[in-house]
Amino acid sequence: MIASWLLYRYLAPKTWKEWASAGAVQAFIIALYAEMYGFPLTIYLLVRFFGLDQTELSANLWSTLLGMGETGMMISMILGYTLLFIGVGIFLEGWRELHRARKEERLVTDGLYRIVRHPQYTGLFIALFGEGIVHWPTIFSVVLFPIIVLAYYLLARSEERKMEEEFGEEYREYRRRVPMLIPRWGQWRAMATTRTESSKDNSPGV
Repeated sequence: MIASWLLYRYLAPKTWKEWASAGAVQAFIIALYAEMYGFPLTIYLLVRFFGLDQTELSANLWSTLLGMGETGMMISMILGYTLLFIGVGIFLEGWRELHRARKEERLVTDGLYRIVRHPQYTGLFIALFGEGIVHWPTIFSVVLFPIIVLAYYLLARSEERKMEEEFGEEYREYRRRVPMLIPRWGQWRAMATTRTESSKDNSPGV
């Protein structure tokens, strides 16, 4: 419920494309946690139809397939949660920067937006990948993840056409200079640094 509230609170879907993309994310979350807190359907199907050795069973898909047991579960949990928290942080910081720019009625090109044109979507992908692919992969999450990426890629292209109509050459120059969703090689660290610096710059003085 909390994840769904955050999704609709910060993405605030308006058009049918936005609702479709948000709906895919919601389906991803529901399918993921339905398996996490019940019997893992993915593991059951692997045992029932693909002859997976039942002596190697674990609640996590990766630890089951690799035969790493509890150690594999712990590693995937730590990596998955790390990516989840990083992604959520990028998502929220991107939303904050965009909200501030809209209030000032300007094109946002600083902060995270100097690294990618859609940092909110980049953060969303990182969070979903960490939780639904690394930490708790299921048949549904693995299938839905590329669909979600495609849906938000198409949504981003639609949004960019509107931005080009509003800001003209200024946005076209920005688009030529900054990648869409994936930072250039070596800029991932800059994205994390940007989040830290932004938090310091906006913290109240002592």
